Amino acid sequence: MTPNIHYEKREIIGERLELQKGPFYWLGPDLTLRDCTVIFSAARRALSLVSGEFINCTIQAKGQLKGLPWATMKVKGCRFKGRFTGNEFGFREDGNAREKAGGIEDCDFSEAQLHGCGFFNCDMNTIRLPRWPCFTFLDPLRHAAQLRQHAWPGRFGRVTVEVVCESSGGTVGVTWHAPTVVDKMDTTVEELRAALSTAPGIFM
Repeated sequence: MTPNIHYEKREIIGERLELQKGPFYWLGPDLTLRDCTVIFSAARRALSLVSGEFINCTIQAKGQLKGLPWATMKVKGCRFKGRFTGNEFGFREDGNAREKAGGIEDCDFSEAQLHGCGFFNCDMNTIRLPRWPCFTFLDPLRHAAQLRQHAWPGRFGRVTVEVVCESSGGTVGVTWHAPTVVDKMDTTVEELRAALSTAPGIFM
């Protein structure tokens, strides 16, 4: 039987927490992690972010952390390291009450590798994004018409750009990892970078 580990209704300051493979972890309700180092070794299926805050923490993915929604958590002043794929940061207006209670601000992703990660309902000026070979579509819904008209190599425009342009409401940024995204897109990293350099709303 899988053990359950609960971190709830308390504040943890200055500790190192490693969420290892094996148990199922519940973070929250009402959990505050402050000045902690939190290492995610567990897979998404073994994690439940119920509600709480990460404040001035270092958050590290050991391996690759896939598909984790952070909407229920308030994340402020944190540094992210490691590989994050399909994670969603910030609260969701189209979500339930818990998913509307989170948020993200003043966070540093410059040492992280993000792929297919979305930012929602936050001020991207307070977010330090990773640079190339990662790249970010900023305010993609506002730029959707121009992005669709832009010349893209291979299948990138028909697939990835279309996904970005169809982002849900509240999306203010979507970050991809170029060497990963060009796989099966009939293009190269070099061709993609050239196209991105003249597209609207791109940070890289």
